[in-house]
Amino acid sequence: MTDDPGKALSAARLLEQLQRSQAFHTGGALGIERELSLLRDWQAARLARTHADLLDNPCYRPAAEFFLDELYGDRDFRQREQDLARAAPAMIRILPAPVLRTTTLALELNALSHELDARLTRTLMAESDWRGILDEAIYVAGYRRSGDYDLRRRQLDLVEWLGRDLQRIVPKRWIYTALKLARSPARLAGVEALHRFLDRGFCAFRHMGMETDYFVTTITQRERRIMARMRAGHPQPLQIDDTDVGNISSNCR
Repeated sequence: MTDDPGKALSAARLLEQLQRSQAFHTGGALGIERELSLLRDWQAARLARTHADLLDNPCYRPAAEFFLDELYGDRDFRQREQDLARAAPAMIRILPAPVLRTTTLALELNALSHELDARLTRTLMAESDWRGILDEAIYVAGYRRSGDYDLRRRQLDLVEWLGRDLQRIVPKRWIYTALKLARSPARLAGVEALHRFLDRGFCAFRHMGMETDYFVTTITQRERRIMARMRAGHPQPLQIDDTDVGNISSNCR
């Protein structure tokens, strides 16, 4: 598919994660579609509350919305994945290896998030007889019963790696130019949904400029602290306090 070993590895991992996502959509949420959607809506609202300061700041808002909407929101990503499955060989030729790696991380994060949410949904339905209204007490109890802390750590590692990848490659003008040049081929190949996703992520991180490190560190540290509180039995693990909120900077480039 390519003579570049690094690009070949990225391409292979991308196809592997794509198959994983497609397998989930085929049967991973069978019979729990409604409840899974309710759970993801609730979690998206929780994330928006936890990171409200980032969403409210013009410097960080585009990147925060990108993470919440494109990577964790309750959206149907099947079109984007179908786009990629149909035109993967073409996109592997068009996109630089670093962009393929970033796309692979995003696919893995999305697939793992869906799998964890499905497992939590089934735990809630089986042990709490939950079918609709979700509150913090029910969510926290289900989260603790389902465990999956190693996978949760992997999920947050993927968030950090994805953010660091974008932080490294976005300033490289040749990569941004290559992505822009791929717009027309993507349209012709019928993969506009995939290209919009990539372009939105790049634009959001370029907007932050030198503030990217603060953004990535803030999100991952807060979420790791919440997970630690969950595991430790903290009475209100989802409530952040002053120690979780730093001094927001708005020195966007």
